[in-house]
Amino acid sequence: MKIVVLGFTFGVIAATLIGAVQARDDGRYTLSPLKPWFDSLKSGKGPCCSDADGFAVSDPDWESKNGHYLVRIDNEWVEVPDDAVITEPNRVGRTMVWPIKGSLGISIRCFMPGSMT
Repeated sequence: MKIVVLGFTFGVIAATLIGAVQARDDGRYTLSPLKPWFDSLKSGKGPCCSDADGFAVSDPDWESKNGHYLVRIDNEWVEVPDDAVITEPNRVGRTMVWPIKGSLGISIRCFMPGSMT
């Protein structure tokens, strides 16, 4: 009986997490010449989804400290895991982040540093 309850609980948690990372492409960026590039972005944590899932970050809301990036989301500084950093050239120039907000807090799926100008 305990195994069935534990398995059910794990299944509910897994379904919740999977639902949290699905893309929400609502069509706003269909005609953007950068859409295919955004759709192809990925970090070591997997695909970033698209521009509709990420958002631009102002320069005061991110920094590099001790070899790691930090980003402020909802007034909370979150350390960006090294494997979440997108290493290809930034075609838009602005800093972007793809956060995942869950019951355990905020984690970063993808982060693309900007020029800090």
